[in-house]
Amino acid sequence: MTLALKSLAFGYRDREIGHAVSLSLAEGEVLALLGANGAGKTTLFRSMLGLLPVKAGEVMLDGKPLSAWSRRERALRIAYVPQAHAAPFPFTVRDVVLMGRAAHLRAFAMPGERDRAIADAALESLGITGLADTPCTEISGGERQLALIARALAQQARIIVMDEPTANLDYGNQMRLLAHIRTLAGQGLAIVLSTHNPDHALQVADRVALLKDGTLMALGAPADTLTPQTLKDIYGIDVVIGRVEGSEALVCAPRG
Repeated sequence: MTLALKSLAFGYRDREIGHAVSLSLAEGEVLALLGANGAGKTTLFRSMLGLLPVKAGEVMLDGKPLSAWSRRERALRIAYVPQAHAAPFPFTVRDVVLMGRAAHLRAFAMPGERDRAIADAALESLGITGLADTPCTEISGGERQLALIARALAQQARIIVMDEPTANLDYGNQMRLLAHIRTLAGQGLAIVLSTHNPDHALQVADRVALLKDGTLMALGAPADTLTPQTLKDIYGIDVVIGRVEGSEALVCAPRG
């Protein structure tokens, strides 16, 4: 299962936010998207999912235009983890995760025993089984974020699009989630995620895409793409990148 963007222009109504974005996502790959606030990351994600009409170019899913797939067919293949938001209704965490099974059910059908088992396995994989019967209106933003990720896992799609999945998580849950993302990629899933933390991209990504003012500034291996110069171009600060004693991971820190 592959996802590809070909010379994509995207935005809202009469406002173009980005243009000429071309990239692809392959099975077993983690692609990290970085860019400053307002660079167009969320709009790009919503466009590649078909939630917003593209202004030019094309989104290809497994070699076919995204528009050629029905909504149900897309949902069986692509899962979306939006940024955590306030829950409008007091659904339990388990119910939210079960919503990920919707594409697998017939119209008006109720989740069955297998669906519940899959949802419970997703909860357990993220360490939030203890929240299963808690209303989403009574949990923290970080816990809601984990519930949305569990919902995507329960969907059992082969492509997962994650919009800043670690943004509301504490450090421990961030590290556990990044490790889980690598595990999923090892199982053949294709994952694209956005982040503001270069360390996370260096830790988990196979490739990194840098978005600036709606255009793709760079695309490549993390160590080659995330450099002091490219990060200064994006965020306007001087940084250093290197290794610290006791770890083989590259880390990024402000210079001086």
